[in-house]
Amino acid sequence: MSEILDSVKAKYGAVAVSTLSSNHAGVKAVAEAFGYSAEELTSIPAEANMGLSCGNPTATANLRTGEVVVDLGSGGGLDVFLASKQVGPTGKAIGIDMTAAMIERARSNAEKGDYTNVEFHLANIDNIPLPDASVDCVISNCVLNLAPDKPAVFREIARILKPGGRLAVSDIALKKELPEAIATSLAAYVGCIAGAIRIETYRKELLKAGFEYVEIVDSGSDLNAYKKVENQAGCCSPAMNESNPFAVVQEACCTPEPTATSLHDDLSALLDTYDVNQAAASVKIYAIKPRT
Repeated sequence: MSEILDSVKAKYGAVAVSTLSSNHAGVKAVAEAFGYSAEELTSIPAEANMGLSCGNPTATANLRTGEVVVDLGSGGGLDVFLASKQVGPTGKAIGIDMTAAMIERARSNAEKGDYTNVEFHLANIDNIPLPDASVDCVISNCVLNLAPDKPAVFREIARILKPGGRLAVSDIALKKELPEAIATSLAAYVGCIAGAIRIETYRKELLKAGFEYVEIVDSGSDLNAYKKVENQAGCCSPAMNESNPFAVVQEACCTPEPTATSLHDDLSALLDTYDVNQAAASVKIYAIKPRT
């Protein structure tokens, strides 16, 4: 379990210190492929989007003015910033992430965007630093599949939600078992595939954690959309070729270490060798905590 968490932190930490953003065409295309509008993406800091989404949870969360919403695995703050606009100045949008570099990036984005109703906490999502029954809605975007102990995360979500509170999540879940080579691959785990659980298991564990009205819907999105970020490592801005203004030349700082691969590189290699759409799906998950 510690090896998994260390790998997740290392890979996502590297993404956090990259320059990947909505200013990269491939990164923007991934977000749009999973349900974000161009208007939503331009309404928030470009650096909040790093091409890591598998849906748009704020589109299904039905957030209202004055509510408190928590985003688990908030990354650069993409969904926190969108949620903050929906809950307004009397509400609050809170991000939780276990990667220090992501928290730093999110806080920088918040300052840049002059957001006054957001906050970010460094913590694991199975140990959320918030009081019992203090949150109206919990959202998450392609992160719960990364948690080694998912039932513990579901119980923690139920703990912080107020009675009648709701869960609105975009995630990767399995329609059938993965081939063993994929299921046992650490790269596939960090890439949000090998750690995913069966859709029926997802539903059963949420019910066991105390939720009701659990709904899980296959969004039908093509998971190969992640390949749109291929060759956009993001460690520096592309330079123009003076002799050919239509060519893009990567600066020297973008030359990767021979043994180092980025999260997007690993995911792209996985998609090249296996059609993950056969077994996995981008799903929309909605559940309610009972009022009594």
